[in-house]
Amino acid sequence: MTTSSAGVTGTLITVAPTGAEHAKADLPQLPTTLEEVVSTAVRCEAAGASLIHLHIRDAEHRPTLDGGYLRAAVDAVREATDLVVQLSTGGSVHDPLEQRLTVLDAEPDSCSLTCGTTNFGDDVFLNPWGFMSDLYVQAQEREVVPEFELFDLGHVHALARLLDTHGLPFGGKVHVDFVTGVPGGMPATTAALMAGVSMLPAEVTSWSATGIGRGHLPVMAAALSAGGHLRVGMEDNVVFRRGQIVEHNDELVARAAGLATVMQRPPLTCDETRALLGVKERRAGR
Repeated sequence: MTTSSAGVTGTLITVAPTGAEHAKADLPQLPTTLEEVVSTAVRCEAAGASLIHLHIRDAEHRPTLDGGYLRAAVDAVREATDLVVQLSTGGSVHDPLEQRLTVLDAEPDSCSLTCGTTNFGDDVFLNPWGFMSDLYVQAQEREVVPEFELFDLGHVHALARLLDTHGLPFGGKVHVDFVTGVPGGMPATTAALMAGVSMLPAEVTSWSATGIGRGHLPVMAAALSAGGHLRVGMEDNVVFRRGQIVEHNDELVARAAGLATVMQRPPLTCDETRALLGVKERRAGR
């Protein structure tokens, strides 16, 4: 694993369009219905995204881990796009651990796997070792590629412990995402991000980063300059610039794609991202 950009020829752009925190009543443009999610996926793929990280909402626009809703979203996005479909196993911070383990029943290409408990604003995002271990083994057995979410430096150590205990994930690649700027986690600064990158175990083959809120642009620039990949979307940031609210997720994707292209690391295609992550082919007719 290297922190330099040498040999990194393209950029994986992940879009996280919805999340579990923002209310539809406060942000009517937040994609929460199946139709809105699919439309968002199509537009973001066209703008340069190659992976979509999904939190699902129910008919009342509330976060849900209902298997029917999850399966419908995975199938619909997979039919309408070539995006790698990743489901959140974090759900809402209020979802019970046993229900979070059922996410893999929807057969996504990838799933998030957060490598430790963290304070999350006024709440606690619970990820004890037993849950992490069970989720990792289930992902291996079901041939789903995990993305290891790192909110703090201790999570890097927990990632190494998972790899030492259970070996490599399905596909043999290890991709991590640094989530910076959550109140209670690592700050959205270049120094914090680089500290995390310097600690990554040798098995890591690629990494990305996202900055929550105001940290969005500084972390994007730092990640690109150091050979990392990007995650953007309204889950993480709803302000495009001072005084301007994001109207559609593809605005954030297009800006990231533009910056990556200026840095001579243009967006990866969906097929290039599948190869980067070692994703199993689940698209019909492929």
